Amino acid sequence: MTKSGLGRGLSSLIPNKLNGEGEVFQSAVVEDKSERVRQIPINQIEQNPLQPRENFDHSELEELINSIKKHGILQPLIVTQKTSGSYQLIAGERRLRASEVLELETVPCLIRKAEELEKLELALIENIQRSDLNPIEEARAYQKLVDEFHLTQEEVAEKVGKKRATIANTLRLLDLPEEIQQALRQKKITTGHAKVILAAESEAERLKIFKKILTSDLTVRQTEGEVKKIKVKSHYRTVEKDLETEEKEDRLRQALGTKVSINKKDQGGQVEIEYYSAEELNDLIEKITKSQ
Repeated sequence: MTKSGLGRGLSSLIPNKLNGEGEVFQSAVVEDKSERVRQIPINQIEQNPLQPRENFDHSELEELINSIKKHGILQPLIVTQKTSGSYQLIAGERRLRASEVLELETVPCLIRKAEELEKLELALIENIQRSDLNPIEEARAYQKLVDEFHLTQEEVAEKVGKKRATIANTLRLLDLPEEIQQALRQKKITTGHAKVILAAESEAERLKIFKKILTSDLTVRQTEGEVKKIKVKSHYRTVEKDLETEEKEDRLRQALGTKVSINKKDQGGQVEIEYYSAEELNDLIEKITKSQ
């Protein structure tokens, strides 16, 4: 069972199901056995601004819509009442959205008192337990707990029932360039790919590996190999280059107007000339052939 720093987590707040009359089945998870689920008009329920999920899978929502059509809402939503008399959703975002699509007038709800931190925690736990968040949404939710509620990674880990190392590794995904984060959201790459990309030190290297993953359909293991090549290459350049080689690189850079690297190997080696567009490549060719 997920252990929550606030004591109980969702399992103690949500009854298993409703009976035919909308009443809660008697269960140990309900503190007040006389408590009844209330049918609340959908138009009186506001979305939770702390909801961590940003994207909703259309096919999964369709499945839920079909299930509600057939069986109704088996698990009540959790809401908190506002001073204005309206309600704010704590947990049950997908059920509420599906009910709106079905144009239901009311939905079954349990009313709970909740502070801002509890709202975020409950919404986060609900989504993590149902594997609804993509890795970037999960990372941002953890970051919100750290930034807005001043929790340590250890405290976040305790609240969501995960190891601190897992929280730390997930938060590191936010260090990736936005292009890579977007690909992770869209499932163009896996979390495994993303974690391997993070092993590359610079943003340029990370983007280079990322693009190779897409163009060559690399597995996570193959991606690890690409990162190792970059690290070995970088180390080789740092350790092996002498002042004479660096001077020659500078002369080539000045002559060609772009980054040039000389990589020695035994009696030979490689000269790498970087370019960033087709036009720049043509200019380089012109400069090199012009001297012939």
